[in-house]
Amino acid sequence: METDLILKISKLSKSFGPIRALDAVDFELRKGEIHAIAGENGAGKSTLMNIIDGILQPDSGEIHFDGQKVSIASPATAQRLGIGFVHQEIALCPDVSVAENIFMAATNLSKTLLMDYGDLEARAGTVLRTLGDIPPTRLVRDLSISQQQLVEIAKALTLDCRVLILDEPTAALTEKEAQILFGIMRDLADKGISIIYISHRMVEIFDNCDRVSVFRDGRYITTRDVMDITPEDVVAAMVGRVIENLYPEKQQAHEKSDAVILEVENLTEATRFRNVSFALRRGEILGLAGLIGAGRSEIVKGICRLEGQVTGEVRLNGQALELRHYQDSIDNGIVYLSEDRKGEGVFLDMSIAANVSALDVSQVASRLGVINEHREAEQAMRLGRELNLKCGHVGQPASALSGGNQQKVALAKMLSVAPKVIFLDEPTRGVDVGAKAEIHRILRNLAREGVGILVISSELPELIGVCDRVLVVREGEIAGEVSGADMTEENIMYLASIEQEQAKTA
Repeated sequence: METDLILKISKLSKSFGPIRALDAVDFELRKGEIHAIAGENGAGKSTLMNIIDGILQPDSGEIHFDGQKVSIASPATAQRLGIGFVHQEIALCPDVSVAENIFMAATNLSKTLLMDYGDLEARAGTVLRTLGDIPPTRLVRDLSISQQQLVEIAKALTLDCRVLILDEPTAALTEKEAQILFGIMRDLADKGISIIYISHRMVEIFDNCDRVSVFRDGRYITTRDVMDITPEDVVAAMVGRVIENLYPEKQQAHEKSDAVILEVENLTEATRFRNVSFALRRGEILGLAGLIGAGRSEIVKGICRLEGQVTGEVRLNGQALELRHYQDSIDNGIVYLSEDRKGEGVFLDMSIAANVSALDVSQVASRLGVINEHREAEQAMRLGRELNLKCGHVGQPASALSGGNQQKVALAKMLSVAPKVIFLDEPTRGVDVGAKAEIHRILRNLAREGVGILVISSELPELIGVCDRVLVVREGEIAGEVSGADMTEENIMYLASIEQEQAKTA
């Protein structure tokens, strides 16, 4: 019934130039429900949420909020209505404290001349206790990505929300943190607060949501109760086809080789990891698993000399390397694709072509050092074809692309230097199921072509599906290795969480 609805969207349309991002879409949100929105990157999900939050204005259509027709002219208008939005891309102020970030909107509206930091920190601490152990006095820039995501969620919880939009909120969270969030979501729904939950993870949708709406190519497709639909049905509705193989075929017996591309021995950094040794063999995809904070990213950044004072030996094809800076790593063919796509993976305001050439502009420069734009564009188009990059032209900014295509641009940047080894940190975070399958296929093809591939992922099904072996990191050390039939979520979590002394004898 209409009285059960808190939000009703009718025939909403939005275009960006010739691109129709939303095409007469409908959407209904009931009071006190958790409603999932599913769709590939570029399906229109973010555009719709940005309109609901007042960031964008529709070209046509109507929005009704609690039975009244409304015009949401700005995020401030949305907030006054009771709409809170936790964006996928973290947008905190890094140089002020956690507490100041959480209450920034309220502070801006306050007419008080002096800020009571004690009261601010006490109130922030109350909210944070429900989410995790994050000191409210700590500067945001000193937090991990997962902690920053929790601060974003805490900000939204302090608002008097009637509708809470969560866009891929668990993408950077540990399993424990995600479960805490799901409990909070259920408590909010029980209190009558409505939640719009955007996720590519089917298990989260089916474990925690009441209904799911599917969008494709800017159009509304269907809404179903989760009890009346399967994950396979949702994926098929998202992509307009059945995706049978999310993960490509693994390395076959006849493809296995004893040839070692990269060998790491006794890699140590005083406070982050110690005595890390492993070998990456030709033709395989090696995984690195572990709880967030275990040291996975720190290890590969240490190998590349991106951070830390590192000791130990790194050998490439049997030759010891002298690595002092990341440029030394690049020069030797070892590159790192960051988990932070927005902050470190791509330059959103730069063109696709400029992004692709960024690691080594000398390849597209004249003898005088001036970038040859024609050569730069040719390089981007060639690598774009190899990665099936979907874009209008390589001169457009990376910000105009979907998350999956931005990730392909970041990968093209790595490939532009003809790398021998690629470290990929959360390579499919925040990308849709179709793009995930495509990226997995690309990684397997690169491995078969002789490029060393190491993947870090918080999604255990991804590690199990795409990797030939998985190393498990706990508290800065390699706790063990799994492969073949032993590569299960239970075995990986066991190694990731048991006491180190037990791990060494497991």
